[in-house]
Amino acid sequence: MEFEKLRALVKKRLEQNDTAHDFEHIMRVLKNATMIARKEKASIRIITAAVLLHDIISYPKSDPRSKNSSIESALESRKILKKYKFSHDEINTISDAIRDHSFSRGATPQTLEGKILQDADRLDALGAIGIARTFSVSGSEKRPFYNNVDPFCKKRLPDDKNWTVDHFYKKLLLLEKTMNTNAGRIEARNRIKVMKKFLDELKKEI
Repeated sequence: MEFEKLRALVKKRLEQNDTAHDFEHIMRVLKNATMIARKEKASIRIITAAVLLHDIISYPKSDPRSKNSSIESALESRKILKKYKFSHDEINTISDAIRDHSFSRGATPQTLEGKILQDADRLDALGAIGIARTFSVSGSEKRPFYNNVDPFCKKRLPDDKNWTVDHFYKKLLLLEKTMNTNAGRIEARNRIKVMKKFLDELKKEI
């Protein structure tokens, strides 16, 4: 019952979020996390709560506060979970997982559940949905698709602040190496193949 109420709360709080960080993002990450948790024999209860609350505070990428989103979400999750039937230790585990999941934070979670949340969230940045999210964010930031002189970063360092395709080379294609779990790594590899096919097709079209 507490998860139904928690899910309803999160859905309401995320109504104004951009499409790359909306409630459907939460549901996809939950699907990823549940798949990994079953293979890794982790706590579905802890994972579910952590996933539902991991973006409870989410600033736009262009906002200077963006790098603190995971820290603020972790603090907010503590306040929320105290209203539900979670123990002190469970709240600590969930909050720590949320705090450390963010790519920009550069941290490796200490718990299995934290590692799974991080992997599951990163998987949603990959594959077909990852492509869609990348262009969605860049559209909201009014960023051009690519650098017309060197679209695929052959002779320059990727600059994803200025060009969308650069984000593939700056971050997305490198995510497989950052995965914590074997299940996450395998799924990341499969999704990156989709992205590489997309880039190959893009090369033919521009």
